Amino acid sequence: MKISNHRVEEIINFIKGLKLDQKFQKEFTKEKIKNILYINESLTHSSANSEINYENLEFLGDAVLRLIASDFIKNKYPYMQVGERSELRSHLVSDQWLEEVGKKIEIKNVLVIGNKALRDKSASATIQAEATEALIGALYESLTVLEPIKDWLIPFWEEKSKEVLADPHKKNYKSALQELTQSKGLSIPIYKTTEIDKKHDNPERFFCNVYVKNRSIAEGSGKSMKQAEKNAASKALKYFENNVIDQ
Repeated sequence: MKISNHRVEEIINFIKGLKLDQKFQKEFTKEKIKNILYINESLTHSSANSEINYENLEFLGDAVLRLIASDFIKNKYPYMQVGERSELRSHLVSDQWLEEVGKKIEIKNVLVIGNKALRDKSASATIQAEATEALIGALYESLTVLEPIKDWLIPFWEEKSKEVLADPHKKNYKSALQELTQSKGLSIPIYKTTEIDKKHDNPERFFCNVYVKNRSIAEGSGKSMKQAEKNAASKALKYFENNVIDQ
């Protein structure tokens, strides 16, 4: 795969911005072009290159991410039960978390994307998440050790762990709402979701109303049906903190 000097410099500067340990930072220079090519591959979407793109590295990154996330949780929360560890890990390797990391490292500024995908605003978040996971795979291919990748990700995980563990429902609002209504002898929640805007980049594209016993309990909006329902369930849980519905 050919790569311009400008692109090499762009990637080197991007890697510097990740602030890896200095001894590993030295693995990404003009002289270590193989490693630069790995990073470039992780930042290339299939719409730009159907043969050499981030899909293979994304697959590797998924495995690396789950392994080092498990190790982080084991060391950070040694007394946490296995089930709780699995639940926490699901948040620390989620597409949403990967998207958040991608935004923080400004990965979109170095992505190579074809015009068609570039125009699809709805795909932007997904591409950032996938490329971030591929970047993790590329770092492992380049460094062949896990420790520097784990050290880089720990601050992101610590922030997310605090957020998740501070939430009594662990962000699983729909499951929590169903458990709550069943414990009260009520019917399961019914979600009625409507697309109110065709624009993919509208954060309130979908509107959801959640019903319990044919009664509207809460509303929520989101850029996807899933997000709108999640937001509605979150508000419904708050509703039940101060209100009672007869069986």
